[in-house]
Amino acid sequence: MTTIKRAAVAALSVVAVAASAAPTATAAPAYKCASSTKDIDDTSYDGPWPDNWTITVKTCAARSGGTVYAYAEVRWDGASFYPVDDLTIFDGAKLRVQIKHSRQGTDPVVAEQDFPGLEALLEDSTSSGKRTGTYRTATISHRAGAAALGDSVLFLDWRGDGRGYQRHDYTASPTA
Repeated sequence: MTTIKRAAVAALSVVAVAASAAPTATAAPAYKCASSTKDIDDTSYDGPWPDNWTITVKTCAARSGGTVYAYAEVRWDGASFYPVDDLTIFDGAKLRVQIKHSRQGTDPVVAEQDFPGLEALLEDSTSSGKRTGTYRTATISHRAGAAALGDSVLFLDWRGDGRGYQRHDYTASPTA
């Protein structure tokens, strides 16, 4: 065999060995989602202007092996009578994403995380005072048993109403 042929055969052998040792890409887990919408009243305002906020939360969960992943996405359409970029609408606003063990009766929470970055986004507006937007949380994960799901709770603390955080439960994801 000529030197060139030997070099070509050796090069092909190296490529074949390297290809068989290359890691294979794993497919991203398929998320199952559910969403629900609520009309939420600004409890700190009782004037003549419409003050309800329409807030939709989509909660998604997926499984990869023994680990369950969950995240939520919030969409809102807020009242527009507030001043532009009014930073005094809320004393606090956060979304809690949970992973729960699905079972008959109450589903126990096995992991949860609060996302307080929502308040500033809700209070932001366009130059005309329109308050609409979307916020997606980071993904949380937990090693969970055979049946687990994602769930979301929205907490709003309206400035000046004296009630503190009010809880708004949304539809949980299908079982992952």
